Amino acid sequence: MKKWISIAVIALLAGCSSTEVVRQLDVTVGQQLIDLKKARDNGALSASEYDSQRRKLINNVE
Repeated sequence: MKKWISIAVIALLAGCSSTEVVRQLDVTVGQQLIDLKKARDNGALSASEYDSQRRKLINNVE
């Protein structure tokens, strides 16, 4: 009986582990604004899209 309980516990705990590495990126608002400007300058964003995204970033800080 103890053997089955031990096997069940090991099986449950093994399912909780992962080999996937998760990295959190801490991108500052300043860096996001720089990236937005680059996208606009390179033609990836229109002026209105740039303005809209810029306002969203700034409003989220306040």
